[in-house]
Amino acid sequence: MDVSVGSKTILALIYLALILVAEKRVDATIGVNWGRESAQRLIPSAVVDLLLQNGVKEARVYTSRDDLLQAFAGSGIGLTLTVNELFVLDSYDKCKAWVRNKMLNLRMATVRRIYIGSYPFSTGLRNKDTLKTSMDVLLYLQTALNDAGLGDQVKASFTHTSELLKPNMTKPSEAEFRDEIKEEVKTMLRFFEQNGSPFVFDIVPSFLTQAYNMDPLFAFVGESTQVVKDINGAVYTNIFEFAYDSFVWALIKLNASNVKVMVGQIGWPTDGYTNGNASTAERFYKGLLPYVASHKGTPLRPGAPIDTFVHALTDENRLPHQFMRHWGIYRSNGKPKFKIDLTGQGRNIYPTSAKGIMRMPERWCVFNGNQTDYMKVMEQLDFACTKSDCSSLRTGGSCSHLSFEKNVSYAFNTFFQFQFQNEKACDFDGLSYITVDNPSTDECIFPVEVVAGRQENYVQTGRQLNYKVSKGVLHYTPNCVVPLFLLSILGALFWN
Repeated sequence: MDVSVGSKTILALIYLALILVAEKRVDATIGVNWGRESAQRLIPSAVVDLLLQNGVKEARVYTSRDDLLQAFAGSGIGLTLTVNELFVLDSYDKCKAWVRNKMLNLRMATVRRIYIGSYPFSTGLRNKDTLKTSMDVLLYLQTALNDAGLGDQVKASFTHTSELLKPNMTKPSEAEFRDEIKEEVKTMLRFFEQNGSPFVFDIVPSFLTQAYNMDPLFAFVGESTQVVKDINGAVYTNIFEFAYDSFVWALIKLNASNVKVMVGQIGWPTDGYTNGNASTAERFYKGLLPYVASHKGTPLRPGAPIDTFVHALTDENRLPHQFMRHWGIYRSNGKPKFKIDLTGQGRNIYPTSAKGIMRMPERWCVFNGNQTDYMKVMEQLDFACTKSDCSSLRTGGSCSHLSFEKNVSYAFNTFFQFQFQNEKACDFDGLSYITVDNPSTDECIFPVEVVAGRQENYVQTGRQLNYKVSKGVLHYTPNCVVPLFLLSILGALFWN
């Protein structure tokens, strides 16, 4: 029997049942996501050490590489993997072979979940055939895990965004899955019920508050005066519990209220975005993480643990879109950007720094100021930003206030550091030179990066950025190739 929003008696009974179920106290998990799309990245052993020192019990990586599995082996940290190449697992026999080859590492690394692909139900870039392939891989992989005796330990699942839900809702009880994907979602949820797999969704707080026309402070726990009142006396004061209960309501309406719900990704950018800075990120986590650890739950599931993964451990300056590059708690040198207590206890502390990270010499590559051939300057600027990361120059970024000459210097230096200070990388057709005088300003840091680490098997996925110049200042915009994650989020902005 499908549950109707208009049936208040049934909803009240379900609401009461959820409260009774939630009374059994189980600790919530605060995990951390770690991606490696960066020019200077921490080695896996250093990351495991960081997580252990900071009391992190679970982590997610965006790969299934054996070197990562081996680094986490014996650490006691529960690990979530990601398999992005669906063709590797598009039959039961392939999945069986994949599980057999990774059997020891899956056990030793305490792998708990394997996420398949990226947002299979998103609109625009996904078609029915792709969705069917994703659903088939889900079945094949979990069956192979079950047959290998790993089914109790490892669960296969997908990640999702709020794009799965119908637009224009004003409160969580109105949430339901989009009609065109509802049958596939039902199939997925029945599978999750049979195998104990979680329903995982990601939250980008600043985007969701815009999508729902909310007070921007609604993105923060405990800061907004806005209140969303729902049925059965439910009251929402922040986007975290609002989004969580929206998915719970959508599950209820498909008779899947017993499926575990997890937040697979939530965070706040520290650069390249208006209000994206370290102090705002610190404020965001200072409200969120104690809330998650408090066992408060949500209005629909009071007292229920909400497993939540912080995004992310480090910046990823080679990701395709500049908005996604500065979500890290740590800089590339292993030093934290802001105070955060990853145990959720709310302590006013900096997380532990990574050990053994060596910084390159204090020197920078800068523009010599020669604008005689303006087009040549622009060509070299374009090259530097295409091959490195100029996202801090975009509107709202920490370096968006710079003069044109400083913009060019920032771009040249970023490329120079990406190339680990190879002197040949500071040429730019005679427009640059190396200096030991720090060109940084009070707001904008011209980075000096760390020495080259282990970069094997790295495949660059960055795309060229377009820009225009207005009054001597650069304004960056992405080209037409945008990651699925961002398209999913941007789509939500037009719901209302």
